[in-house]
Order: sequence, then C-alpha cells, then structure tokens
Amino acid sequence: AADLQQQKDGDVPIRPALPWLGMHSYAEYGHGEPGDAVGKGSNLEYFEEADEVRAMIGALPTVARDLIPMEMTLERFTFIVDKYQEQPHLIDPHLESILQQLLKMARDIAHPPEVTHLTFRFLYLVTKMRGYKVIVRQLPHEVADLEPVLEMLTRQDPNDHKTWETRYILLLWLSIIVLIPFDMTRLDSNQRMESGEYRKPVMDRILDVAKIYIGVFDTAREAAAFLISKFLTRPDVQKQHLPAFLDWSLVSLTQADKKNVRDMDKMNGILQTLSLLFKHGKREDLIPFAPVVLKTVVSLPMETGKNTLLRKLVIKLVQRIGLTFLKTRLASWRYQRGSRSLAENLQVGGEGPVAKATVPMKDNEDDDDYDVPDEIEEVIEQVLRGLKDRDTIVRWSAAKGVGRVTSRLPRELADQVVGEVLDCFSLQESDCAWHGGCLALAELGRRGLLLPARLPTVVPVILKALTFSEKRAGYSVGSHVRDAACYVCWAFARAYEPEEIQPYVQQIASALIIMAVSDREVNCRRAASAAFQENVGRQGTFPHGIDILTTVDYFAVGSRTNCFLSLSVYVAQYEEYTRELVDHLVEHKLTHWDPAVRILTSEALHNLTPKCPDYMAKTVLPSLVPLCTGIDLCTRYGAILAAGQIVHALYKLAVENNQAITDVVDKDTLQSLADIPHKLEVAGLYKGVSCDYMRPAACSLIEKLSLSKVPVYGSTVIGQWQNTIDGSLRMLLADYQVAIQDNAIAGFGALCSEYYKAEDGTAIPEKRDEVLDRYLRELQNAVVYARCGFILALGALPKFMIAGKLKKLLSGLIEATKITVKDVTMAEARRDAIKSITRISSTVGIERHGPPDSVICEENINSVYETFLKAMEDYTTDRRGDVGTWVREAAVVGLAEITAQALQVDASLIQQQYCEKMIFSVLQQTGEKIDRARVVAGETFLRLLYHDPPVPYIPHREELLSLFPEKDKETLNWASAAECYPKLMPILSLKTYTYPVLLGLTVSVGGLTESLVKHSSHSLNTYMLKISEDEEALKAISDTLLTVFNNYLKVDRVSLPLLKMLDFLLGSSCFELFTQQDDHPFSLALLELCKKEITRCGDPQKLLAAIGVYCQLVQFSGAIRGKVLLQLLVLLGHKYPKVRKNTANQMYEMLITYEDIIAEENLDEVMTILSETTWDGDDSLEAIRKVRNQLCDLMGVKKPVSKTSAKPKADKAGEDRMSSYADLVGRLGY
Repeated sequence: AADLQQQKDGDVPIRPALPWLGMHSYAEYGHGEPGDAVGKGSNLEYFEEADEVRAMIGALPTVARDLIPMEMTLERFTFIVDKYQEQPHLIDPHLESILQQLLKMARDIAHPPEVTHLTFRFLYLVTKMRGYKVIVRQLPHEVADLEPVLEMLTRQDPNDHKTWETRYILLLWLSIIVLIPFDMTRLDSNQRMESGEYRKPVMDRILDVAKIYIGVFDTAREAAAFLISKFLTRPDVQKQHLPAFLDWSLVSLTQADKKNVRDMDKMNGILQTLSLLFKHGKREDLIPFAPVVLKTVVSLPMETGKNTLLRKLVIKLVQRIGLTFLKTRLASWRYQRGSRSLAENLQVGGEGPVAKATVPMKDNEDDDDYDVPDEIEEVIEQVLRGLKDRDTIVRWSAAKGVGRVTSRLPRELADQVVGEVLDCFSLQESDCAWHGGCLALAELGRRGLLLPARLPTVVPVILKALTFSEKRAGYSVGSHVRDAACYVCWAFARAYEPEEIQPYVQQIASALIIMAVSDREVNCRRAASAAFQENVGRQGTFPHGIDILTTVDYFAVGSRTNCFLSLSVYVAQYEEYTRELVDHLVEHKLTHWDPAVRILTSEALHNLTPKCPDYMAKTVLPSLVPLCTGIDLCTRYGAILAAGQIVHALYKLAVENNQAITDVVDKDTLQSLADIPHKLEVAGLYKGVSCDYMRPAACSLIEKLSLSKVPVYGSTVIGQWQNTIDGSLRMLLADYQVAIQDNAIAGFGALCSEYYKAEDGTAIPEKRDEVLDRYLRELQNAVVYARCGFILALGALPKFMIAGKLKKLLSGLIEATKITVKDVTMAEARRDAIKSITRISSTVGIERHGPPDSVICEENINSVYETFLKAMEDYTTDRRGDVGTWVREAAVVGLAEITAQALQVDASLIQQQYCEKMIFSVLQQTGEKIDRARVVAGETFLRLLYHDPPVPYIPHREELLSLFPEKDKETLNWASAAECYPKLMPILSLKTYTYPVLLGLTVSVGGLTESLVKHSSHSLNTYMLKISEDEEALKAISDTLLTVFNNYLKVDRVSLPLLKMLDFLLGSSCFELFTQQDDHPFSLALLELCKKEITRCGDPQKLLAAIGVYCQLVQFSGAIRGKVLLQLLVLLGHKYPKVRKNTANQMYEMLITYEDIIAEENLDEVMTILSETTWDGDDSLEAIRKVRNQLCDLMGVKKPVSKTSAKPKADKAGEDRMSSYADLVGRLGY
C-alpha cells in the first residue's frame, strides 16, 4: 500500500518490491546492482522537447558539415532521449512524425555520406530509447523500399566502426521489408550486370549480406540475426534456403576455432540466429531439422570454454529446440490460482485469505495426448546442467528453459524434472547449483508447474537456501543463493492459495524476517523484506505481517547496524519470531566469517535478552560455554563475545528485580565463564593468528563479567584476569590490532571498579599500589603501542583508585608528554598521555581547596595547564608526516575540558596568563594547514567563546563575539579553507591576536596543497590590500612578520613557508606604502633575516624561496638595492646549478620590471649575459663565477669573496661540483 502511494506521488524507489532485480538484471527486469541506492523515479508527463527535436533533425544537413556543431547537436539529442529512457511511451504521439522526418532524409541520395550517417545515428538513439520491436513496426515496408535499402546496406563497410549505427538500422529496416506478402522471386529483374553475369536473386543477396553481419562484433550482429529469423520463416524462402542455411550454420559452428575472437563473434551471431529462428518459425517446418541441430549444438565443447555469452546462447537454443519437439500446449494438470486480488487480501487486515476460485486441476489426464520424443531427454539434461553453470546469466536462462519445457510435459515427466531440480540442493553440490535450483523452483512455481503436493519437499529446501553460506578461507559465498531463495518465496506468494501455504507460514515468515534483519548483505536483506511484504499482501496469513512490514521495510533494512540492534528487537517483541531469531543468531551468525557480524550478533543478543531471559539463561548461555574453548576460531570468538553480552544483559534485568546475577544464572555457568580467559592462555590461544581475536574477546568477557558483579572476589581468577589484561596491553604491534588495546582498557577499568574496592568504598591498598607501580613503570616501555596501552589504562582508573595517588599519576603522565631525544617519534604516547590526564581530571573532579593528591585543585591545576600548553607546541614530524598534530588536537580538547570543569567550580582557578595562552594557541591552530586540526581547534574556540559561565580573560571578547556570531557553532565548516580563512582575517586587526593568527596562517599560505594555498593566500591578500593605505596597521603586520621570522630562524617548518608567504605578499604590492621611503626599516630587517636564514643552508627549496624574496625587495629604494643585488650575485655563483639557473631567471624578470636598478648603458649587456649563459651547464664553478664577476662590474656591485681556500685543487673542485649536484638531485627528488 505504501509503495502504491509512493507511485502516485511520483517518488518511486528503483526496486522496492523486486529485490532480486539487481542480481537478475539480465532477465526482463534490469535496474542495477545489489545494494544500489534508491533514486527518484521519472515523473515526466509528456514529450516536452518535441519541437526542439524536429528542429534539430531539420538542421542535420547543416550541422553535419562542421564537427563542433555536430557534436553539440548529437550530445543534446542523446541527453533528450536518455531523459525518457524510463518512460519511452511518452514519445509515441510524436514517434511517427520523427521517424518520417529522419527516414526522408536517409532516403535522399543527394545528401553527402556524413549527413546520412548522422541521420542513422539519430535513428539508432530513438530505437535505443523506444525499443527495436516498436520501431520496426513503424518503419515503411513497401516493395519499393526493398532495393534501395538492400543496395545501401550492400555498400556499407562492415569494418568501419564509426558507422555501425547505419548498418544496425538498415538491417532492422530490412527485417520488416522482407515480410512483404509477395513471392520474392517476382522481385528478381534477371538483368545482366556490367560483367555480363546475371544479377543474383534478391533472396540470395539478402542472405549473403545478412551472413556477413552475423559475424561482426558490434550491435549489427543482433539485427542481422533478427533479419535472418524473419526472412527464413517466409514460406517461399524457407523451402529454398532454410536447409542450406542450417547446414552452413552447423558447419561454421563445428569448424570454428575457440581461440579465435572473430570465430567466437561468428558463433555468437549464428547461435542468436538459430535461437530466433526456432522461436519465430513454425513447428512443422523446423521439426525435421531439430534433431540434427540439437546433436550438433550439444556436441560443442562449451562447458570448458570461458565465453559466458556463448554458453548462455547454447542453453537458450537447446530449450527452443525442446519446445519445437513438443506441441504448443499448456499442461492441463498445472496448478492455477484463481483470483489474485491484493486489495481483497488487504481488506481483511491480514487476518485470513479471501481470494478464492482456484481452477481445479485435472488429476487424470490422457498421456497419449502428449507426443514426447526421445530428444527431450537430452534437452532436459542440458538445461538441468545449465542450472549448475558457473555464470549467473547461464543459470537464469536454464531456469527459464526448465519452466518452459516442463509446461509442455505430461504430469509424470514433469514431476521427474522437479525431482531432478531438487537434486541441485544436495550438500555435495556447489553454490552455483543451489542458486540455479532456486531460480528453477521459482520459475516452476510461477508457472503453476510445482504442484502443492511437492511443497512438503520443497519448503524445507528453500528454508535451507535462505541460510545458505559456504565458508571459504577468509570469506564465504552464498549471498546469491539467499537472494534467489527470496525470489522463490516471492513467486510462491503469487502462485498458491493461502490454504496451500498455511502449513508452512510460520517457517517461511520466520526465515524471511530473520534474514531481513540479520543478513550481512544489503541486497539479501532487502530481498527478504520485499518477499515478506509480498507474502503479507498476497497470502494475508503471516503473523503480525502488517505491523512488521511497516517497520522492517526496504529503506529501514539498508543499515546493517540498525537491523541487528534495533529492528531485531522490534521483531522479537512478537513471540512467534523470538526464539527462532535467537537460535538463528547463535547457530549461524556467531560463527560467521566476518568479525564485524560476530560483534553485531553479540550486541544483538544483549538487546534481545529482555525478550526471553529464561531461555537465554537456561538454554543459550550454557550452550555457549563449551564453544568458548572449542576448536574453531570464529566460533570461539563469537561465543565469548556473546556470553559476556548475555550475562551483562541478565545482570541488568536482575538489578531491576532486586536480584543478584547468581539468582538468574547458574553459579557453575558463571564460574565456567570466569575461567575462560585462563583456559585460553593455558591452551596457547593468545598466540599466533588467534591473538587478534582471542585477546579482545577475553578482555570484553572480563569487562562484562566485572560489570555484572560475578562473585569471584578474592579468588585467583582476579589475578588471572589481570594477567590477561596486562598481556593484551603489551601485545599491540600494529594499527589494525587497536581493538585489543581498546577492549583491554575497558576490561581494566571495569575490573578495578568492582574487584579492587574494599567494603568501605576505598581501594584495597596492596592491590592499588601493585597495579599503579607496575603501570607507571610501563610508561617507559620502548614499544610505543605498549606504552600507549598502559597510559590509557591509567586514564581509565576509577576515582577510589586514584585517591591518594594523584600526584604520582600526574607526575608520570606529565613526564610522558615531554619530547625527549629517545622518544621524539612516540607522538602516539604523548597524545594518549594528554588524553589520560584529561580523563583523570574528569574522574577526580575539581575542588578549589581540595587535597592535591586526590583532586584537581589550585595547587596542581597550573601544572595541567602548563602541560597542555606545552603540548600545543608539539610539531614533531616523521615519515608519516606531522604526527605532532595528534598531540595538539588532544591538547586542544584537554584545555577545553579542564577549563569547563574549572568554570563550574570557581573561575578564579584559571590564571589570566594561561587563559590568554590557551586562546592564542587555539586560534593559531584554526589557521593551520591540516583540516582535521582546524576543525577541532575551531569548534573548541567557539565553545570557549560562548561558554556559560563565560571564560575569563579572553582579550577583545566583544570584538570576537561580533566576528563569530553564535550561529557559526552550527554552520561554519572549519574543514573548508574557503569558509574559515575569510573569517579569520579580521582578527589580524586585533593586535593581541595578530601574532598567533599570522603564525598559523604562515604554514597555510606557504604550504603545498593547492586549494589550501589558493584560499588562504587570497584571504590574506584581500585583507592586506584593505589596510595597504593604513600605515599603522601595515606596520603592525610587518613587525609581527619580522618577529615570527626572528623567533623561527632555522626552523624549516615555519621559515620556509614564511619565505614563500613574504614573496607572495611583496609581489602583491601589499607593502607598496613602505616603498616610498628610502631604506625602510622593514626591508632592511627582512634582508638581514633572510641572510641569516640561508647562511650555510643546503636546502635548495629554501634557497629558491629566498631568491624570490630578494628579487621582491628591490622594489624598496635606497641602499638596500645594492645589498639585495650582492646577495643575488652571491647566489648566482652558488654550487647548486639549479639555484644558479633560478637566480638568473628571476634576476632577468626583475630587471625587466625595475629598469632603474642599474645604469641604462649596461642594461642590455647584463640582460644578454643572464639569458645566454648556461648557468646549470657543465662549465666549472670557477668559469661560472667569472661570468658572475663580470656582472658585478656591470651592475656596480662589489664582487663576492669566497671564504674557502683561495687555491682549491682542480680535481677536488670538480668532485665538489659533481657531489653538490648529486646532493641537489637527491634533495629535489629527481
């Protein structure tokens, strides 16, 4: 009903009720792959572009002469026809006129070939949209059309891949013309040709040209097959040419080389032609040839071939031959359901069936009426074998063949066919056989050939197919089998009366709804949901059908997590499905090959426990205990996870009823579960491949048993659990094993909370001291992931464990946040230390005058702030990139959390210096280059700015509030450079924030990412141009730039992008106001800083960036120009060829821009030397420097003097030049 309403509204899902369409898209349905997204259906009302199309067709002779207009016209026409691909009937009122207009143009021999071919391309596009069967009937088919069309087709080149549309349409056109009701011999002119020979008869000419196109590789092959099938079924042609054509076809099939592509194309065309011939031809005409054709086709070695299409065509041809052997009649014994009114079934609200009037079957029929030749046995054998083919399209064709052939057999033989189909469901058969068997059963049921008497045998088979899964190494096969089994259930819903299905309703309903909420594959879940919906509507007998299908619908089952954790609980509220669902999850999903499914299953069982607690406690849980230490890894993993989840769920129920866990679960079962971690360790299951699964499972079990307060207080089990957790924290060796650590930390926190607490609520001293001392020692572990594990475990400690040991904990964790020479690459450990400090602060809380060894107070809060602020300066990099980002992100979050907690207690706990540094650091991060860091910092900044109660000591709070309205908390996308940088620029006018914001912008504007540089530099340039006439504002920016440069001299992370940013700003005329003053202090200071930065610098990238800044500095007047030229000439004699060449190029451009730098009479000569000298050539460095010195004389600059030895050895100089060049190549990555 909901689907019908959607169709009225025009918003139609692609396949709401036919989920197998994705898998069987080769059938009469075709709507995408399994799991395709739901799209908006077409809701057009009429052919809107009719006039435009006619105008385009009329302009074809003009546009065909020019390539660009032709392509534009063709593209527009293609767009129009594609628009109506789903509603092609809308073109029908205009179809005749469009075809007449195109055909008139195609018939006109005065048009050049390009116009004709373009016309046929338009005809093909119309045919593709509306379908060739409709178009063929609209084509003119008079006697006068035969010769021109045939002649035009004869002139075509079969190998011209650009004109295949022309050949395709001509073949289709000829296929309707050949049906003219005149004897073909009357059309022969018997005229002599120029060679003196008589012209071939029309029949021969048509067959000759059709045979040519049977073997081509393009779409014309299908049209040629259609043409021959129509032509050879004419009575006059059939008598003369059918035997010869069949002989030619069979010889070609047997002699074809299976390794030759052309021969394969020819076989394809012949098989298609024969299939259509046996489809369109009369039975009495074809039956004499059927045995020979069948024998030849069956003898072809297709099963061993890799050509799927050929195998499909063979199956198709075999079933067509089989239908030829049998008389055209429908079996009188078939089951015929009478009224199939969906509306009538829905009227009774699903309470019972009302559709009646089933047509009675004839139990006693005269088998003598059936003439079943012996060849039928071969036909049935071939189609049954096709059900087991490795390719789906072959199996689908074979399934349809089984249905078609069986519909013409007597009841006894048909029952034998059904028995053979059921043999496909043997355990010895492959998944392909199961899939083919399901398709065949669906076809048989849909056609009424599967009698109700067979249902007791068929239904159990289908129920098995609905859960079919064949494990293979690290994956399984069977989703296509389960999908096809849903197709069977869908077909049965339409085929049988409700009373026939009634005995199996509970089984089918349970199987379908369980599959809908617990299958791994989305297409299977949707298939099951649609089959369930069809049964509810057609049968009206499924328990609670309407209620369930309105919730477990096509869209809801799209999310696997939602199915397992939410929809399963909804379904389980109906007792008809509860135990079946639980049993299915335990038997099939806990042993699933996918770990994610096993985890979801355990969580689903936790949610389902309240629906049947007694069954879980007394049946399911005891059955899981032996599986927890079984042989199969997947089963062990799933059983352990499920056992923990079920126990925890039962504990929650017990608490609600004021009971203990021992009142609900047997003590022996609990003890067995408590011993599992130790048993796994004794059995060596924590080692090798199973480690990745057993350790997180054991830790999860420990966590759930601890949360459930299992009574193992003071026993050796506690020590065993602790050893398991400690070993798991040390075992993490790679990123993919992070689940081990996460589960171990959760288990450790739960274990401490329950079993290390004394009766008075305090920690057991010896246990606490032992654990803390051991874990603090592990903070120096040389393995980074092990160190991370123990750090995070300390953060998970409960409050009573921390009481009295907070100083010791904070001291150890703060030490772990510091960067040392030995631990510089352990960014993950420093990040996790920050996270643990934040978590501990939240655990113990803040009290202004509280004891510093138990809570965060005024004595120790400053050390926390200092640690976090120091972490904001972590810019460690390694081969993974800026790993310090992890630490800075954690510090940003930590600062926000500790500040929020302090404000809830006493705002005076936060000192002004720390508050200002916090805001500065966070704002700096909002301008940096890494998107994720900007998001964290930006969201934290707005959180602090709008915090209630307000954060004290935020400079320029009012200005910031006006720049960042509260709506930005929801709308501002900090990850988008185009959005965030324009918002940051106005902050530069607030002098307090100029330094941190500009420091953050530096690495973005001078970065490498194109989009980042584009948006950040554009925003900065826009701001700088706004203040370009404001000397005070400009001076503030310039002084800040110099400060940043001075503070980060020789720090490549900042200095290199800063040089690039200065080059950009100077080149954008942002400091034009300063150029009006000779030797402006900014230019002199910048020159000195650049000199210091590149002194003894071996980084080519930095040298190239400095060259750009030097060339920009010449725009400043005064003595600075001579100093800049000296530095440039020094670089012109640098040992790196790349540096010399780049310097010469930029100096050349500089002299073109600023012609007054040197004397006019020397300018041309200087320019000539710069442009014609090969600065990166093979000349020695001494020769290059001589040319450089010549430039010094011409430019009036003092010659640079080398600080190295005055008389270096020639060979050593050569070696130095080569080694330096090799060094440059290595640094630049060439």
